[in-house]
Amino acid sequence: MYGFYAMMGRMRHIRRWSLMRSNVSENVCEHSFDTAVIAHAMAEIGNRFFGKHLDVGKITMAALYHDASEVMTGDMPTPVKYKNEALRESYGKIESESRENLLAMLPEDLMDAYRPLVCMEEESPEEYRYVKAADKISAYIKCMEETASGNREFTSAEEQTRKAVYDMHFDEADYFMKHFLDGYRKNLDELTHS
Repeated sequence: MYGFYAMMGRMRHIRRWSLMRSNVSENVCEHSFDTAVIAHAMAEIGNRFFGKHLDVGKITMAALYHDASEVMTGDMPTPVKYKNEALRESYGKIESESRENLLAMLPEDLMDAYRPLVCMEEESPEEYRYVKAADKISAYIKCMEETASGNREFTSAEEQTRKAVYDMHFDEADYFMKHFLDGYRKNLDELTHS
């Protein structure tokens, strides 16, 4: 018996933003879907507007699995994870070990198919840049939605995350922010009657 897929199904039980009061809770599964949609968009933007030759499918699938290790570690809050370099390095080792443990839950013949997705950060840093940017944009959208609903708990996180996206100096992320972000500020009627 192999437990990889059952573990992936448990991503829906891992709550994000655990140190903050949220008006709408978010789990890792929901966040991973949002990140994959945005990563897919940015890879297509890269190919179509910036002359790249990206493997859109690989980037999109890696985004689905980018937080897979959190089924074993939980979601480490950003202020804790990045408090100092030693803590970040230690947590990075734990994440890496968790990814290896997850891959070991697959039949050996499938491991090579999933390693590039689960371990993209180490294996393909240039492609992983799209996943990381999509991850940040997804977090920024969550912060926007919370502050728009009157939750001041996310005000600082919104500002910091927006700055982090632009500090990446990443053309595809900037394009997404410029052309698609306003849609997230609209209600259903505004979106469907535009």
